[in-house]
Amino acid sequence: MIGNYPTAAGCFLSTCILAASFGVSQPAHAADEAPANTAVASAPTAARPPDESLVIGFMGGFVSRNADHHAEVKLLQSLREEYSSNVFFSMYENRRQREAYAMILEHLDVNHDGQLSPDEKSHAHIVLFGHSWGASAVVALARRLNREGIPVALTVQVDSVAKPFRNDSLIPSNVGQAVNFYQTHGLIHGRTKIIAADADRTKILGNFRLDYKDKDEPAPFRAYPWMARRFMKGHIEIESDPQVWSQVETLLRSQLPAKFAAADEKAPANSNEQSLSALR
Repeated sequence: MIGNYPTAAGCFLSTCILAASFGVSQPAHAADEAPANTAVASAPTAARPPDESLVIGFMGGFVSRNADHHAEVKLLQSLREEYSSNVFFSMYENRRQREAYAMILEHLDVNHDGQLSPDEKSHAHIVLFGHSWGASAVVALARRLNREGIPVALTVQVDSVAKPFRNDSLIPSNVGQAVNFYQTHGLIHGRTKIIAADADRTKILGNFRLDYKDKDEPAPFRAYPWMARRFMKGHIEIESDPQVWSQVETLLRSQLPAKFAAADEKAPANSNEQSLSALR
């Protein structure tokens, strides 16, 4: 098995379906467990971040970063409006990992000398999230940052689907905390389990299974193309599930600076601890 695809033919078919289903969004610019039904983990406790945090999202499939009917784009837009300073937000297509990597290096290079000092690296406060191929891109980017000794505070994967010859299950040791949301139905479904390359350095907050088999479709589901709804039902349901993105929002917020705290006031150690609410 390559990634989450059973055969090469299956991989080709899945790619064709992804292209047909999401092509409306300007591509040129562009240990299994029971379903979660209780609060089973806590959001990460973040140390007070530096002057600017970087929150970077990746889109799935061939979807444009400007496809504002997608939940991940709506979430980033909402947070950007709320946090007008001290946080830099950016969304990318999953194929633009190098562009995201270059942006991170530019932001961390405070003295603009073209290289990162150990001090500049240590001040990095990076949060990565994504859906489908975008979730796989999160792990790939974290791994690239790991090679440069740049820490990542949090990674969030939503129904992560690895491209051929990619590994989206092993979280590199530069990541502080990681969480995985997935579903198991349909032609395309997410990675069921992520693990830490170094459990002493990375805390896996959980692998949370969502099951939509006997549930009504989330309202945003109906905005997707019919082919996506027909062939990737579960994969689209998890992306359009408001409860999932509410959990993602809680996790992201736990890593953002306190908006109203005085500049010299230290946040209490448990100020950002919030339970992941029940996923029904």
